[in-house]
Amino acid sequence: MADATRPPLPPFDYDSAVDKVRRAEDAWNNRDPERVALAYSADSRWRNRTEFLNGRAEIVAFLQRKWQRELEYRLIKELWAFGDSHIAVRFAYEWRNDVGNWFRAYGNENWSFNEAGLMTIRHASINDLPIQNDQRLFHWPSGPRPKDHPGLSQLGL
Repeated sequence: MADATRPPLPPFDYDSAVDKVRRAEDAWNNRDPERVALAYSADSRWRNRTEFLNGRAEIVAFLQRKWQRELEYRLIKELWAFGDSHIAVRFAYEWRNDVGNWFRAYGNENWSFNEAGLMTIRHASINDLPIQNDQRLFHWPSGPRPKDHPGLSQLGL
């Protein structure tokens, strides 16, 4: 299972790149570190903010820490650009800390994929903005964003 292919596979066209981005968003919104990590190659390399990760075990540990700290996490990703085996996305996610302070994180990611559709490289640059509860825009039950919920462009983000 860990070495299974992850469609859509490169080379990407517009529709397959959009599909790949939405599948990634849905997986992250499920907040299951083991499941999310299966989308990355066994030797995947990440830069996430100031952390550098190598391999699935480090990815799983990172995501466990992340979602213990970032409560009520809701993420929206949007395709920015793509090439044969590369995708760039912009994203925003909302979360609260354990004392009830809300944040919206804005960022960009650059992804590189192998022939099996597994992500081999992920570079993420992310900034957090404190927001008030009444400024939140991502209101859906825990799990993937509903198909009819607006994306980043529709929300003016």
